[in-house]
Amino acid sequence: MSVRLAPKTDTRRDVERLSHRRRIVQWTLAPITLIVIALGWKYPLLGFAVPLVMIVGIVGGVINGRYVCGHLCPRGGFYDRMISPLSPGRPIPRFLKKVPLRWALVFLLMGFMVFRILQNPGDVYHWGRVFWLMCVVTTGVGVVLGVFLHQRSWCSFCPIGTIQNAMGGRKNQLLIDAERCRECAACEKVCPIGLPIVRHKLEGVVNEPDCLKCPECIKVCPAEALRWPREAESKSVRAEERQ
Repeated sequence: MSVRLAPKTDTRRDVERLSHRRRIVQWTLAPITLIVIALGWKYPLLGFAVPLVMIVGIVGGVINGRYVCGHLCPRGGFYDRMISPLSPGRPIPRFLKKVPLRWALVFLLMGFMVFRILQNPGDVYHWGRVFWLMCVVTTGVGVVLGVFLHQRSWCSFCPIGTIQNAMGGRKNQLLIDAERCRECAACEKVCPIGLPIVRHKLEGVVNEPDCLKCPECIKVCPAEALRWPREAESKSVRAEERQ
């Protein structure tokens, strides 16, 4: 039988704790981006932080879409915590989210990285400088876009984010309760990557593969209309048990 989501228990408290933990983790990781950019030219081995984050992101993408982007990416934390206060928060242009453009950028940047590495494949310091250069250039683009548009503009077409989108973007998708949703769009205002959440109201599922799996939209929803699948399932079970 169909059962509505149960009333609030400790969900809000759990979400607030998760949001607080995410904020602490991001503030902890964000300086890594600055350290690599500032010192990577002198200490090239710092550049290897770049492929490490890329690998973690891709593996994480298989498991839970863009979770790593939303919680564990040093550059994502840098944009959310340091660039966000400087950003006007304008809508991210749609053309930046176009699939052909995104995959073209994946092959372009990956191809450039391989090309540069092959120029001196036996020198580990050369590898580090290549990774450092890519970090400097792409982060610079992201900062410019963040200051003039939206803090996570780069993340809307980041190559690793695109790969995560394709590999696991439809896993653990956010649920939206059409009966509870007031269409106030409070969720969209705090979404780090500016996703159109409310328009999925009638579907019941926020079918957005670029969702960063963060708790911010759930945290601010006044009607508690948003849930993660496991949470909704557990609440429904408890509701059935009370009947």
